[in-house]
Amino acid sequence: MPNDSIMSLEGVTKRFSTQANDSVLALDKVSLNIERNQFVTLVGPSGCGKSTLLKIIGGILSPTDGAIQFGGSPLLKPSRQIGMVFQRPVLLPWRSAIDNILFPIDMLGWNVGEYREEAMRLIQLVGLGGFEKALPNELSGGMQQRVSICRALIYDPQMLMMDEPFGALDAMTREDLSIELLRIWTERKKTVIFVTHSIPEAVLLADRVVIMAARPGRVLMDLPVDLPRPRSLETERLPEFQDLVHTIREAIYGERKVIQ
Repeated sequence: MPNDSIMSLEGVTKRFSTQANDSVLALDKVSLNIERNQFVTLVGPSGCGKSTLLKIIGGILSPTDGAIQFGGSPLLKPSRQIGMVFQRPVLLPWRSAIDNILFPIDMLGWNVGEYREEAMRLIQLVGLGGFEKALPNELSGGMQQRVSICRALIYDPQMLMMDEPFGALDAMTREDLSIELLRIWTERKKTVIFVTHSIPEAVLLADRVVIMAARPGRVLMDLPVDLPRPRSLETERLPEFQDLVHTIREAIYGERKVIQ
């Protein structure tokens, strides 16, 4: 694994067995090298294995074949150095925002009091100052997802896995949170792997876009994004941005036509 890498995947394959004892090939020989502090987005058609790949990267699922290394060592189980943010926040309804953020610390058996100051810093970072005592049902969907991001950051993991975290939000909130995430990433440099169905979102956020082919999932294209940072919604007006979006769409839809 190169010196600047934090994770590498070599020939990762995943098969699932159905109730009828059939074998479904979800991922086929996926190889990737992820650099430290890089923002990588995964895009592709529904059912191409993006979420499955993310769970393997996070140590939640084991590959059927192939190898995955994290920090130079085999990744065989979930790591405290890899945080997860899911499509829905999954907050505990009886716990306040700050107590939801501190929940992983509580579950790990660590001293919650020692992390309360850090939780407050994160609350300020994501623009939720004054809402630390609010219950989830007192927060909007976007605010709940900000709490979820704080919860994933509270123990300072090296990597952050994000599985369509803005997919359930309305378009305006989704745009706001995309820009907010870029700001957070700039301030708290992490390696981020971000799954999305939105091609413009993928380009706006990423240092590189990994395009997945339809099932069985495999890497169709690994596209660097050389757009200047910091980025904003105005970035989407750039011809270079539109060219990248077009390239990704052509790769995905062109591959679909070949399959048909």
